[in-house]
Amino acid sequence: MATVKNLARKIRLAKRHGQNRPMPVWVVMRTKRKVRRNVKRYAWRRVKLKR
Repeated sequence: MATVKNLARKIRLAKRHGQNRPMPVWVVMRTKRKVRRNVKRYAWRRVKLKR
């Protein structure tokens, strides 16, 4: 990816980067393992983000 991007695209990519984290362990324990994974995670090789 090019290093020169417009600001709006950079902000969107940074937001997605922050959402691409595993579920915290305390959330899994508090929900008694009903919530195990983060549904907002994305496969960056397979899925194209909105530009």
